[in-house]
Amino acid sequence: MSNSWSLVLDFALLSFLIVIAAVLKARIPALRKLIVPTSMIAGFMGLIVGPELLGWINFDKDLLGNLVYHLMAIGFIALSLKEREIENSPAILNSGLMIVSTYLIQGLVGFGLFMILVETFYPDFFPGVGLLLPLGFGQGPGQAYSIGTQWEELRLVGGGNLGLTIAGIGFIWATVVGIILMNLLARNKKFQKTESGPVKTHKQMVERSEPDEISLSDAIDKLTYQIALIGFIYLVTYLTIYGLDKVLTPLGTFGATFAQLIIGFHFLIGSLYAMFFRTVLNRLKNAGLQLEHSPNNFLLQRISGFSFDYMITASIAAISIYALQEYAVPILILTTLGGFVTIAFLLWIGPRVFPEDKLPNVLGFYGMQTGTISTGMALLKAVDPKFQSNTADNMVMGSATAIMFGFPLLLLLNVPIVGYVQNQPIMYVYTLIGLLVYFLALVGALLYRTRKTV
Repeated sequence: MSNSWSLVLDFALLSFLIVIAAVLKARIPALRKLIVPTSMIAGFMGLIVGPELLGWINFDKDLLGNLVYHLMAIGFIALSLKEREIENSPAILNSGLMIVSTYLIQGLVGFGLFMILVETFYPDFFPGVGLLLPLGFGQGPGQAYSIGTQWEELRLVGGGNLGLTIAGIGFIWATVVGIILMNLLARNKKFQKTESGPVKTHKQMVERSEPDEISLSDAIDKLTYQIALIGFIYLVTYLTIYGLDKVLTPLGTFGATFAQLIIGFHFLIGSLYAMFFRTVLNRLKNAGLQLEHSPNNFLLQRISGFSFDYMITASIAAISIYALQEYAVPILILTTLGGFVTIAFLLWIGPRVFPEDKLPNVLGFYGMQTGTISTGMALLKAVDPKFQSNTADNMVMGSATAIMFGFPLLLLLNVPIVGYVQNQPIMYVYTLIGLLVYFLALVGALLYRTRKTV
């Protein structure tokens, strides 16, 4: 078969797995009751029938990895193009602080653990692997694979696969452990909702959908235009990355290392361009210049949902079990410790930040901080089926503010790999200190902002 069919065939096989998973989840009562995304079931099916286990489907692992990389960017650009009205709400800012604080404690645990392992049992390992914990658990398979793959360019063998594996185990923590946690907390009186007055509803986010941007008789379909916008922004993203790579690489080891990391953060650059584009459109509209064609929230949400579903399926199916043999024990220790620390931290900080809706917020953020926002929403829906709490808004808009607070963390990711490439272990100490100082600063700010509610 011609190589030109490789991408199409793997996409078709992923589609087949998603259809089978959807049918199984709808028809099997046990699966229907589980808080597990259909895309995740499809991914594990792909891993089982893939070339390393049953061998029924011969997936191209590299191609699946590339799909994960690009679908993540497409999904984030689509989300960032959506129009929202955001009212000033302390909860949104507090949510962003809590999200990044969780990333930081996961990073501290992961990086600290691997520093110990390197000094004791695994002297040949790169301590920065521990930083894949907040990437895989907190930000999902796309970014974990993206950053891990860029580290492969800097002599870290199997970095992308390690990121996918940590993210895959994170899904298990989000779903299997999440169900157990949900049942335990639901019976705990401390997490029961207490009404101290009339129920307040805070409309923090309103998504607008303009149904008449493009008429049905227009020469371009609505969906086509949304995809064209995303493609245009992704082109600008590519040109930015390409230009920065050409500028930074000749500057030496640090420049080349930083350039590789920027390639891994393509989704963030694309999101920033999309938000800028959305802001420009809104200002033109306010100035009286009404554009005939504009982004459509409904279609953009569907595009992002499609991208993330296929991304999750491909990311799990792309895990290479053979490549993990060397890291099996350390990764199991890392994810187990990281999972328990995430639970402990959110059980401590969650009720302080959200005293009125402790249970839905703790479960929602736990699902998001170990899997993706979809697993967080699934846990939330189990305890708050009508979304009467503000948890959904806190999670979605908190993720937007987390970009601002998380930027220093993204910079810290560059420090240990520079130390690894230049053989300067002192860089590892600087990274650990940086993580600790930033964590204490954010938690201190969070506790100060919520001191009246504790």
